[in-house]
Amino acid sequence: MKNRWLSGPYIVWMALFTVIPLIIILFFAFTDSINGGFTLKNITSIEAYLPILLRSVWLAALSALICLIIGYPVSWTIAQAKPGRQRFLYMLVMLPMSISFLLRTLAWVALLEDTGIINNILGSLGIDPLPLIRNNGAVILGMVYNYLPYMILPLYTVIMKIDYRLVEAAQDLGCSSGKVFLKVTLPLSVPGIVSGITMVFVPAVSTFYISQKLGSTGTVLIGDVIESQFKTAYNPNLGAALSLVLMVIVLICVSIMNRFTTDDESVATL
Repeated sequence: MKNRWLSGPYIVWMALFTVIPLIIILFFAFTDSINGGFTLKNITSIEAYLPILLRSVWLAALSALICLIIGYPVSWTIAQAKPGRQRFLYMLVMLPMSISFLLRTLAWVALLEDTGIINNILGSLGIDPLPLIRNNGAVILGMVYNYLPYMILPLYTVIMKIDYRLVEAAQDLGCSSGKVFLKVTLPLSVPGIVSGITMVFVPAVSTFYISQKLGSTGTVLIGDVIESQFKTAYNPNLGAALSLVLMVIVLICVSIMNRFTTDDESVATL
């Protein structure tokens, strides 16, 4: 009984910064901005933003896939390195995260803009400037760069725990390197894959700063719409409704991803 009191600060924290904000979102999502009465108008109004919502999900999913393709070999390389080198490589992965998210995004603006560093170098070589910014590609690049560590770290943790004797057993039974990877290594690293995809997808689908700095009016994401409802349109009710729908979509995606793991390897992401 005494040990239960140790969870008190956590319960208070969750109540203040999770439960109460969720209740506030629910209240605003189902109330009218004029008289505060119950209404479903905010929810039904979301239909107008469906294309933006689908674009956000698509770009976030594509970014998560690219992070997986890049992050898996990196995680495998770190896991196979010697302990001293592992710590160094792990530090290199973590190092960009010590820099402000805003500064990292602005750095890409300086690199990609029409008069930026890359186009200046191309111009000095006699090559016309390339449209590197204000498009979907630039937004995906920003997402991949900022969220790639969230893919590498859980993959590295899971790959490190793989019993190498299983790999040796498969090799002794005559499996080629490709079959060993597909039949042994990849299935055993599924929990890390699921965790990494979830940890990248969740912040990517709700991001807004990346799309504002690297995108254009054609790459507006649902996070941009939610921010504008609170900051410029002054319609917190619609903003809360959009946030609620986005939250439900994220929870559905997380639930689907968790089905790919066993009960003991379920992914704790939120």
